[in-house]
Amino acid sequence: MRTPVAAPPSSGLRSIAARGTVVNGAFDVGLTSLGLLKGFAVAAFLTASEYGTFGVLAAALGTLFWLKQVGIGDRYIQQRDDDQERAFQLAFTFELALCGVFLVLVAAVVPLLAWVYGEPHLIAPGLVCCLAVIGAALQTPIWPYYRSMDFLRQRTLQAVDPIVAFLVTIVLAVTGAGFWALVIGIVAGSLAGAVVALWASPYPLRLRWERGAVREYASFSWPLLGAAAAGIVMAQSATLVSELTLGLAGVGAVALASTIVAYTGRVDQVVTNTLYPAICAVRDRHDMLVEAFVKSNRLAMSFGVPFGVGLALFAEPLITDVLGDRWLPALGLIQVFALVAAADQIGFNWTAFYRATGNTRPIGIVSGVMAAVFVAVAIPLLIADGLSGLGIGMAVTTGVGLVLRAYFIRRLLPGVPLAREVLRALTPAALGAAAALLLAQHLLLYVAVVAVATWLLQGALLREALGYLARRSAAQAEPATRPA
Repeated sequence: MRTPVAAPPSSGLRSIAARGTVVNGAFDVGLTSLGLLKGFAVAAFLTASEYGTFGVLAAALGTLFWLKQVGIGDRYIQQRDDDQERAFQLAFTFELALCGVFLVLVAAVVPLLAWVYGEPHLIAPGLVCCLAVIGAALQTPIWPYYRSMDFLRQRTLQAVDPIVAFLVTIVLAVTGAGFWALVIGIVAGSLAGAVVALWASPYPLRLRWERGAVREYASFSWPLLGAAAAGIVMAQSATLVSELTLGLAGVGAVALASTIVAYTGRVDQVVTNTLYPAICAVRDRHDMLVEAFVKSNRLAMSFGVPFGVGLALFAEPLITDVLGDRWLPALGLIQVFALVAAADQIGFNWTAFYRATGNTRPIGIVSGVMAAVFVAVAIPLLIADGLSGLGIGMAVTTGVGLVLRAYFIRRLLPGVPLAREVLRALTPAALGAAAALLLAQHLLLYVAVVAVATWLLQGALLREALGYLARRSAAQAEPATRPA
């Protein structure tokens, strides 16, 4: 079923982007929370070793999947081709070609990874997970709705994948499928999302190849490929060393901490992905770029910083009362990762602004430096001091990344009041933590203090966002495909 798509609006972007952030954020917070709930529920049915087995598989394949995220979709959103059907078909072709290369790579690497980790039973689920790559590639027809900022349709289509994955995973976990519940759930969700995306494609699905377009996409993508490779180095080294020094239970602790803390990062991605088409549309206007950066960061930090601090503060009762005492060895790591996630909110979406301007090299530089610091600092600390050492090393790595991030933000967006916005975001979480520690370590007290302080400090911005949500956009959409 083909549904016409509009071009990115040429006016009313502030209203559309702000309303999209609120609507899209609320929509995806629910889906992200569903993923967090899935992680908790599965942990309740699996042993630490079983969860660790999946953690090895997720780290091995999940990080390889990063190589596939080399910016083809970002470049498609950024382009301003007069023939949008041609532009989509080029992006669709490149995505499928990359998927084919990636499938061959994964099929070759899975047996090697199983041998390195000494876990031959990972081969079968690893090969099954490859099917998720096919499903992800066939979800490309959702991109035009994203580019046109038709967020409701985009997110509705994207929601099929996580919802199906959640339902299948929970049913299989309850019936005793072990870590296979997670594997089959991921594949089922990906393929279901592909079926819906193909059904809703706004353009004919045709393969198209042009050398000039290949060069443009390659120039945009190679620094992002380097950034993905740096992420693989960090994740794989941590997982491999954890397995060698601490066993599968240690890998399970790292996987659980990462799953919980990823909740904060996913909300960041919601905000960034919502704004990216608008940022691309106004990339020639410095004043609007600064406004988009400041307001989006204030909104995201209003949630992410209190969540990270609160998770660190209440991690112990979360483990003892919900997950079980067998996860207590992961307590310190979860607390440190939570604080790291809170700090990572600072300028979280800086890469979107560089991608929108077509300058992706700083992204590769920052990722490469962070990977080098992680290998030089975090890995030796992990070997020497276990999970506690890994937490310290991750904090150091994040600190270096934040310094570099601030440098590149000021280069692209001079005049951004970064220090002031950080202080404004930290205040509610600091007041809530102080109240909880001094008066009574109670979650409701923390939430109440944070909510009041956030409203006092960010109330004007929240009211502005809610006002955009209530308003109807006056912008008129133009046809997506114009005569060549």
